[in-house]
Amino acid sequence: MKHDLLFRKKIQSLVILAILLIIAYLAMLLTQFDLLDSLISIPKAIVWSVTNFYPNAYSLTKMPDIWAKLRETLLISIAAASVASVFAFVFALFGSRATEVNRFLALIVRFIANIFRNIDVSIWALVLLFSFGQSSLTGYFALFVASFGFLTRVFIETIDEVGADTVEALRATGANYLSIVFQAIVPMSIPLMISWVLFMIETNIRSATLVGILTGSGIGFIFDLYYKGMDYNSASLVVLSIALSILVTEWISNYVRRAML
Repeated sequence: MKHDLLFRKKIQSLVILAILLIIAYLAMLLTQFDLLDSLISIPKAIVWSVTNFYPNAYSLTKMPDIWAKLRETLLISIAAASVASVFAFVFALFGSRATEVNRFLALIVRFIANIFRNIDVSIWALVLLFSFGQSSLTGYFALFVASFGFLTRVFIETIDEVGADTVEALRATGANYLSIVFQAIVPMSIPLMISWVLFMIETNIRSATLVGILTGSGIGFIFDLYYKGMDYNSASLVVLSIALSILVTEWISNYVRRAML
């Protein structure tokens, strides 16, 4: 019996794998993608990167401009995640099953959070671009909306996970809504929520480069400027600066998480 069950699972796995391979092959035919040419071009791409895409003495003179734009990007990313976390916490209280005020309102909050979370930040940047034009404000709003959707969803799940039993106990004693929030929800969920906010800041810094290219702001704008001007040495310095800032931010956030949790 067990042997037959394992055999059926193997057959199912092979069928699924075959379907995926067929879909991949059809996609390659429709897009005229040549896998062999792509593999052959990899060594050429590596050679080009080594010979062209590296910082030199001239690109180092651009470091003040790069640092100014990188600082702008970091501040926008942190501000978007921080402000969004405040709004997300309020919405999460209304959306969580443990602290919901009204069932219909909770469904609306969850629906809004799902829409905002599932639409990519680059799409938000393009939508907001028509209203606010190419500016830092557009980049901020795009990161804010994406951060709000993600944080609202994870805050709801956090409150549902850590606060249900305590909320029920406080309700049984006759505690009012504000007492439940500040005596049960905040103390128990704040470490996890701060951890999620730090994660969101990291994500925003990664996304801010693409958002900057689309909205003409921050480090993404200056990278796009150098790259389109074929100043590959300066563009490579921008890439290295972004990578270093992400690594430093990740190290700091991991350190804070370990200290809190």
